[in-house]
Amino acid sequence: MGYTDAPPGWWQEFVSASPARTAKLAVVRADGSPHVTPVWVVLDGTEIVFTCSPETIKGKAILRDPRVSLCWDDENPPFCFATVAGTAKVVDDAAELLHWATVIGGRYMGADRAQEYGRRNAVPPEMLIRVTPTRVVAKVDVAG
Repeated sequence: MGYTDAPPGWWQEFVSASPARTAKLAVVRADGSPHVTPVWVVLDGTEIVFTCSPETIKGKAILRDPRVSLCWDDENPPFCFATVAGTAKVVDDAAELLHWATVIGGRYMGADRAQEYGRRNAVPPEMLIRVTPTRVVAKVDVAG
């Protein structure tokens, strides 16, 4: 699926580790210029799940062109990162949106605030996005 010097499954463990790292989501604007923004994510198997509004740059870009890339990194020596390119799919299911917004809220804000963030982030016009990886690049011990 892509170059990696990491053991099998490493990128999923890295992305799912605590404390939660934000992903940096890259999309292409309508004029062809790049746009990168942080997003809160969880994994569902190998799919990357997050929410966003169709009114944002990232939401508009995903609706226009489902190709995305996400990156996570550890900024501490010896440094490591995972980059995932994939295809985004918008899921139009209110119950699923609420479920995943709650899971994501709990991951980043703590279990005691999961319901609060789930309700806040699962209101229209918010969209649930699932990214199916097509290429993974992962590097462990960059400084080594």
